[in-house]
Amino acid sequence: MNTIIEVNNVKKIFGTKTNYNQVLNDACMFVGEGEYVSLMGASGSGKSTLLYLIGGLDRNFEGKIKLCGKEIGPMKDRELSDLRLENIGFVFQFYNLVMNLNVEDNILLPHTIKGKSRSELKDDLDKILAITGLTEKRKAMPATLSGGQQQRVAIARAVLGNPKILLADEPTGNLDSKSGKEIMDLFKKLNRENGLTILQVTHSEECASYGTRTVRLENGKTVG
Repeated sequence: MNTIIEVNNVKKIFGTKTNYNQVLNDACMFVGEGEYVSLMGASGSGKSTLLYLIGGLDRNFEGKIKLCGKEIGPMKDRELSDLRLENIGFVFQFYNLVMNLNVEDNILLPHTIKGKSRSELKDDLDKILAITGLTEKRKAMPATLSGGQQQRVAIARAVLGNPKILLADEPTGNLDSKSGKEIMDLFKKLNRENGLTILQVTHSEECASYGTRTVRLENGKTVG
């Protein structure tokens, strides 16, 4: 199994030299291609912080992080942006949809911003709408959708273009139990049938159980 995410001796400090909080202290973890890993830990343990560092959303850290064999620390912003667009999808607790765009326009947005045409994305769009059960909702506006449906739009947006990695931060945290189960079932399907590597942050043991492996953050270090 090829390693697709590598975290080596990562340290992360918030604050100043005299008033600081070290959230991560020599954290190390490895995720193999095709794995579905759940990252757990107590509130404030640094789970989301580590996920954001892995995704390049926060670049202020010590240590080394590699994605798809490439170290992201030394990358220029444009290079990292291209790596993310081609290889990484993000899903958050809050759906971050553009409320004045319909479902399909929300899904297409990151790629159209980068200059891709709707015509070259059509087949991938139709496929991901079907996988996420949103074909009949493609012209609907976000305000008319349930929370679970909005999260499925966010997932469809994240995986359009077949990225290698999906990073998810508490993806069911804003949903009822039924909708949350539907999202976890969808993640499991994407992992098993599409070979999508998933790293999810969750506080839920039930959600964590959908993964193939669980890693815990304790005292700034990863365990498991």
